[in-house]
Amino acid sequence: MADFDLAVIGGGINGTGIARDAAGRGLRVVLFEQNDLASGTSSASSKLIHGGLRYLEHREFHLVRAALAERETLLRAAPHLIRPLRFVLPVNPARRSALLLRLGLLLYDWMGRRRILPGTRELDLSNDEAGHPLRDIFQQAYEYSDCFADDARLVVLNAVDAAERGAVIRTRTRCARAERGDIWQLIVNARGKRDVVTARVLVNAAGAWVETVAESVLRRPAQPHLRLDQGSHIVVRRLYDHDRAYILQAADRRVVFAIPFERDFTLIGTTDRSFSGSPAAVTPTAEEIDYLCGVVNEYFRTSIGAADAVWAYAGVRSLYDDGAGKPQDIGREYALILDERSGEAPLLTVYGGKITTYRRLAEEVVDRLAHFFPPSRRWSATSPLPGGDFPYDGIEALIRRTLARWPFLTDAHARRLVGAYGTRVENVLQDAARLDDLGQRFGANLTAAEVRYLMEKEWAQTADDVLWRRSKLGLWFSPPQHSTLENFMARSRG
Repeated sequence: MADFDLAVIGGGINGTGIARDAAGRGLRVVLFEQNDLASGTSSASSKLIHGGLRYLEHREFHLVRAALAERETLLRAAPHLIRPLRFVLPVNPARRSALLLRLGLLLYDWMGRRRILPGTRELDLSNDEAGHPLRDIFQQAYEYSDCFADDARLVVLNAVDAAERGAVIRTRTRCARAERGDIWQLIVNARGKRDVVTARVLVNAAGAWVETVAESVLRRPAQPHLRLDQGSHIVVRRLYDHDRAYILQAADRRVVFAIPFERDFTLIGTTDRSFSGSPAAVTPTAEEIDYLCGVVNEYFRTSIGAADAVWAYAGVRSLYDDGAGKPQDIGREYALILDERSGEAPLLTVYGGKITTYRRLAEEVVDRLAHFFPPSRRWSATSPLPGGDFPYDGIEALIRRTLARWPFLTDAHARRLVGAYGTRVENVLQDAARLDDLGQRFGANLTAAEVRYLMEKEWAQTADDVLWRRSKLGLWFSPPQHSTLENFMARSRG
């Protein structure tokens, strides 16, 4: 008998979503991630839960409709991590006519079947706050709804929920080889130790590494299905004071977002360029940074350059290659390839996908494998993620309750904790009666109590795990503070 029903390779949004869905259906699940959770593409997105307005131009109606349907499902599941966000789309007749934009947004609203998010409206930028940061040549805009998300924490909380439903999550564990018989024998390496794990079914959800896993671990010939596409972002000091985002039309007919980020900053992205090489070595190029600054400078009064970027990051999207020529023309829909042979354990490979549709992808993966396991029902659409068991519009009420119970917190500290942990903020703060009860303070209101919680409950092992994937506190940390935190965590690990 195999140790597990299902083994998943890949600790990004697709892998953890699959592990969560399968564990929730009663399957014995193990997940292997060679680094930290969300250490690849899943922490390098534009951090949006959206339908993809520009995909309408490419006639990807099925993808847009499916993604729009997921927006409010995910908002209800994780109202602490996902929030509604209004997007301002300035009319630039040199790029697209106002009529074309209006028709596209009407279609976007109609396909979205909104119950929570407000619809599109027209703005006069000469008397609307959204017009103040923009150059005077922009007088008209449209405003519509999508959602913003903490992408890396969304991955982590899917893993937390999977583990609480019985899955085994093994981070920093590399699957070195997979032997295929009537069951899978997986040889894995963790911190120099070799282990053998068996499973009835294997899912390759390694994202940008999916073909690397196929060739080096599964020893299968390369399939011409994967195309890698680099997307880069920059973060600059806050460009404007209000809480709406902008979607800017670039000269190459792409769009660039400018999004309020972590109170004090603006997130700008993204780019599209073909990528080759190791996904682990991806970094923003000077050309990409100049491109993003150039688009912003075309629209905003405040001019920015590469030197204004306080942080820049890049990720590699794994796209299912449908034969399109340009990266921006490749479809964003995912593909699930099931290799099912008589007398041999099945293999399912995941190509592509978007963070917005991860839950739907996970559900379809387990459905595709259903004939190997006892009957089960879909369940994830109505089940909140850890900490998300409160109303979608209840974040302010939860912050007030948190401040009432732990009055020593500042408003900013309470907001950050509630935004990260939701109702599970009590698991972090517990019975603390004063700030000193939370232990050592490392900077940016990060305390020892929170760090220990992240190590014990969320697989954090290094300072970067805490500062860039469990949070974005790295934006405020100095090198000495980073070293202090790293030393504390090393001692805590023993």
